[in-house]
Amino acid sequence: MNKVLKGILSTSIYILVILILTYCAVTFLGQRTEVIGSSMEPTLSDGDNLIVDKITYRTRDPQRFEIVVFPYQYSKETFYIKRIIGLPGERIYIDDEGQIYINGELLEEDYGKEVIEDAGLAATEIELGENEYFVMGDNRNDSADSRFVSVGNVDGDHIIGRAWLRIYPFDRFGILKHQ
Repeated sequence: MNKVLKGILSTSIYILVILILTYCAVTFLGQRTEVIGSSMEPTLSDGDNLIVDKITYRTRDPQRFEIVVFPYQYSKETFYIKRIIGLPGERIYIDDEGQIYINGELLEEDYGKEVIEDAGLAATEIELGENEYFVMGDNRNDSADSRFVSVGNVDGDHIIGRAWLRIYPFDRFGILKHQ
């Protein structure tokens, strides 16, 4: 009986330690998230499973072109995955030809899948606050992003982390390109 109790206690402690370590890893280090929709095509596809790095932004600020994960402002259970285009304090403008300007200079980038048809709020210059980011999906004409009131500028404190590793589908496994 004594050996049985020791075995049960030992196994219980082992399971408890594993659960605590798992909780800490998911809460503080990284988490798995799934891409839903096509707003980040061709970089990320519907059904892709990612690991989100939650550590990097504790030591530095998000950078332009990094893919970030943040909660949708109207539902904390819904997470958006978008690319950072504008940084705090910058002015963003999208002209009639779908070209993005940062502080009056044309943004050189090739992440957008196609020419932007709807500049949304950025049809007039947007000035970002001290901790605000302007984000867009790579599939610019099929993305709810900072151009629209439903998403708007993203507060840096709401960014959960940066999409770091695609773990599924297996044939596309690998570290994500940010720059």
